[in-house]
Amino acid sequence: MTESGTVIEPTAVTEPGAVIETRGLTKRYRGGQLAVDGLDLSVPGGSIFGFLGPNGSGKTTTIRMLMGLIEATSGSAQLLGHPVPGAARTVLPQVGALIEGPALYGFLSGRDNLLRYDSADPTADPRTRRARVGQALDRVGLAAAAGKKARAYSLGMKQRLGLAAALLQPRRLLVLDEPTNGLDPQGMREIRALVRELAADGTTVFLSSHLLDEIEQVCTHAAVMARGRLITQGPVAELAAGARGRLAVTTPDPGEAVRVLAELGITGITVDGDRVSAEAPPGDVELADLSAALVHAGVRLRSFGVQRASLEDAFVALTGEGFDVAG
Repeated sequence: MTESGTVIEPTAVTEPGAVIETRGLTKRYRGGQLAVDGLDLSVPGGSIFGFLGPNGSGKTTTIRMLMGLIEATSGSAQLLGHPVPGAARTVLPQVGALIEGPALYGFLSGRDNLLRYDSADPTADPRTRRARVGQALDRVGLAAAAGKKARAYSLGMKQRLGLAAALLQPRRLLVLDEPTNGLDPQGMREIRALVRELAADGTTVFLSSHLLDEIEQVCTHAAVMARGRLITQGPVAELAAGARGRLAVTTPDPGEAVRVLAELGITGITVDGDRVSAEAPPGDVELADLSAALVHAGVRLRSFGVQRASLEDAFVALTGEGFDVAG
């Protein structure tokens, strides 16, 4: 707090420059399928970066190229300032990743799975291995189930265990592919809180998700993919602000409200019970004139206004399609 009484909010620790950067990154599979087409992506240090796109848009292919799991057809990629896959041995120990679900030994307990993961890391100190594993299990809420065989874990528990494996060592970058898949609402909230905590400690988090509201709640930045191409990227607040909001009218006379709005040239009108929604009017149309016209026509108004555009509105406006939850 300053002397004038102003409260200064804490800010996340950031690293200068881009933590992930691609230039013209392209992947074409045998048979000619173009999965990623000339991707120019820039992920700021210290951000929580959401990677969005419908099914088949190239999200997972991009992540697999970044992690050196598959080779790019052309273009370049850098992680933490190093080219990949060329400098993979240097950079990947600083990166935690959970991609397409964790690979677990079903006959081992959750704790023993993490002990094996940790022992495979040449940089891990074996003297502190059990303490590290215990801390990781506790951080993702699996301490009580640490002794249970992994094959008995639910999908959500397996996701937590995979995230724990990614957190065994301090990471400058964490790459998460659908990290809340299979979690119940409480588990999703806990993972979101953990992601925020990691970012506050200086870890850059890059995550893909099919849950647009999740991206809005937790991410500072986002990129939108469609048909293998990058449509847009930037701060989440700016992406949402770039889309027009929706006109929302609540009235016991929805039929008459629809008629009046249509006559005034309002488009995209939908009705759900006593709620009428439509595209926001252009900037030269006064909202006061619209509400006055409705009242003059005898429409009883319970509420009237323009709702703030959401990230989903921006996504639809940019791609011209709805969001496929299978993405």
